[in-house]
Amino acid sequence: MIAGASLQVVLGKSFPPAEDSAGFDLSVEFEAGPGITALYGPSGSGKTLTLDAIAGFITPQAGRIQLNGQILFDAGTSVSIPPRNRACGYVFQNYALFPHMTVRRNLAFAANNLPRLERHRRIAELLERFHLTELAGRNPRELSGGQKQRASIARALITQPKALLLDEPGRGLDGQLRAELYTTLLDLKALSKIPILLVTHDTEECFALADNVLLYQNGRILHRGSPVELLRNPGSAEVATLLGDFTIFSAEVLTLDPARQISTLKMLGQEFNGPHLRGCFRGDRVTLCARPEELRIVGKPGDNRIRRVPLRITERPQAVRVDFDSGLIVDIPRDQWAERPDDIWVDVPAGALRQISK
Repeated sequence: MIAGASLQVVLGKSFPPAEDSAGFDLSVEFEAGPGITALYGPSGSGKTLTLDAIAGFITPQAGRIQLNGQILFDAGTSVSIPPRNRACGYVFQNYALFPHMTVRRNLAFAANNLPRLERHRRIAELLERFHLTELAGRNPRELSGGQKQRASIARALITQPKALLLDEPGRGLDGQLRAELYTTLLDLKALSKIPILLVTHDTEECFALADNVLLYQNGRILHRGSPVELLRNPGSAEVATLLGDFTIFSAEVLTLDPARQISTLKMLGQEFNGPHLRGCFRGDRVTLCARPEELRIVGKPGDNRIRRVPLRITERPQAVRVDFDSGLIVDIPRDQWAERPDDIWVDVPAGALRQISK
């Protein structure tokens, strides 16, 4: 049990096949404490469906949902609290602001059940907190995407919810607005101390904001952990592929040295020094992965180096990405790429290789 604010979710929801649509089964179990828990994965994997079940917009066929010890849903006892009584703030993909109401009236409508003085105090506080005071008299059509997003978050917080549900909040925002949104959410996390569930299929968003990540695939949680843990140990080729930005290697085990915690591998057509391998014997096939920022481009041969010709060069905000054949990807600082050697060798350090399957 997580100390303090806590959201426990066990739910199952099935949709039978229909004309022009396949069936879908959602079966997930997790617990989220204060901070941001990202529901990360491809579209159609069940992330938004999970939020809708927690908020009460859909009724699962099985499971139990608790928020700070209060049962919101329990299939076994047929308990299902109405959405308005679940104390969950919800920020929708399309913001869902009432188009005929000003920002102030949108917030006032959401706070309709609060005492008048408390309602006015909360509205003024949130307008100032989200830099909306000068926009309070505008209708949603008169706001930018970032302003709509801030107004939607302010409205979700007006009743001081015990959990906040965010469905792809960065969707459709440009780089500057996304950076502003991230700052807003990180400030919110520090101040609110409530569980915040963030649905996203954007790797940058996930790793910029999340304290913990639930990796969704086909209605299941495939893997879970902190962003750093997932980068250090994706656990399987499937997880590494979903996270992206990994080079995946298939290798044969040539030698094992348990005393020195090293191995020798044959991959990419040549021998490489490798890390300690779990549960392996000589002759076994093993799958490993490496991050592109951990590989290097050098100008001469050596141990764990392979000669390659670049296939594609992509300018990125923090580095230059170089794609080679065999799925090799290297991220290199821009100044180093400008001084690259004519004869390119990719250095694959043994410490960069992570075993993800036997």
